Amino acid sequence: VPGAGAGGAAAAEALGVAGAVVVRVARSLAPVQTDTRLDVPCDLTDARAVEELVGRVTSSVGVPRIVVSNAGAFAIASLQDTAPEEFRCQLEANLVAPFLVARSFVPLMREAGGGRLITIGSIADHVGFPDNVAYAASKYGLRGLHEVLRAELAGSGVRCSLVSPGPTDTSAWDVVDPDARPGFTPRAKMLRAEDVAEAVRWIATLPGHVDVDWLRLGPAS
Repeated sequence: VPGAGAGGAAAAEALGVAGAVVVRVARSLAPVQTDTRLDVPCDLTDARAVEELVGRVTSSVGVPRIVVSNAGAFAIASLQDTAPEEFRCQLEANLVAPFLVARSFVPLMREAGGGRLITIGSIADHVGFPDNVAYAASKYGLRGLHEVLRAELAGSGVRCSLVSPGPTDTSAWDVVDPDARPGFTPRAKMLRAEDVAEAVRWIATLPGHVDVDWLRLGPAS
């Protein structure tokens, strides 16, 4: 689970409960290894670091059958208020990191006979909201990456799924305070990280002949 901080931790936990040996990856993690879990600190926007991650994972637990690409960052700002540096940071976290993860792990999965690449997108990968220019641009790009990978990997045994949740109550919202912003979903009505994790677990544990292309989740109205 690259990006196992914040909401990604719930997905890692759900997969562990389902019986998987789980590799959690995040910049903030301390190295830990048990019989059922491996924690690896890694900057997923760094190509060399991701290459080293592949070596660490394959030498410890083998080629993964399931990769949940959850790395990302969140920002709310209008076009005029988005600095070029922040725009690049959003692209690095939300698009470059998943690209590097896919580029490094998918060939190994394909050679091993298949698996599942589950990419975590957002409602912002298909709906344009005001004051969301950098985040939406990166997430629309991520959906494009998903579509191309599905086309390239058709028939390979590697199934690619995109999970696009609506507003989800994680620490990413702490600096935004959606409850004080008109038009935003109140935190009490948002999805929970566990809701997204359950969707990931469902896809990950489906029989191999079942293909999930795009799963959209949202809080009930």
